[in-house]
Amino acid sequence: MASALMPSPAMAAFPLTLPDAEWRKRLSPQQYAVLRGKQTEYPYTSPLLKEHRKGVFACAADGLPLFDAATKFDSGTGWPSFWRPLPNAVGTSTDHELGYARTEVHCARCGGHLGHVFDDGPRPTGLRYCMNGVALRFIPA
Repeated sequence: MASALMPSPAMAAFPLTLPDAEWRKRLSPQQYAVLRGKQTEYPYTSPLLKEHRKGVFACAADGLPLFDAATKFDSGTGWPSFWRPLPNAVGTSTDHELGYARTEVHCARCGGHLGHVFDDGPRPTGLRYCMNGVALRFIPA
């Protein structure tokens, strides 16, 4: 992960906003780097890759349910991947951090960076929501 953390000024527009010091208290350093600093965890490091029980994947920052476990699939990319979020759970924006446009995915409530969405996923949506496992927590059914 890169070390420079640059929280987006747009994050202040989300329903749940907290001072930076409070986010740092609530989150581990790695969670903070990803959720607030838009960093990416290393592939194949998340224990959530092997999570196959029924339940939901929620935002690690605020607990908002984001993905039903039934929409999780093995993308072979090294990050937990889903083909559809829960209704009204995530938002998107365009980032150009790698020199080309990608669609960033964030929590609809706190604005925390979750990962990116790509159009190479399975049916029925054809989408691959490629999420940082550290940005999620699993809640079994």
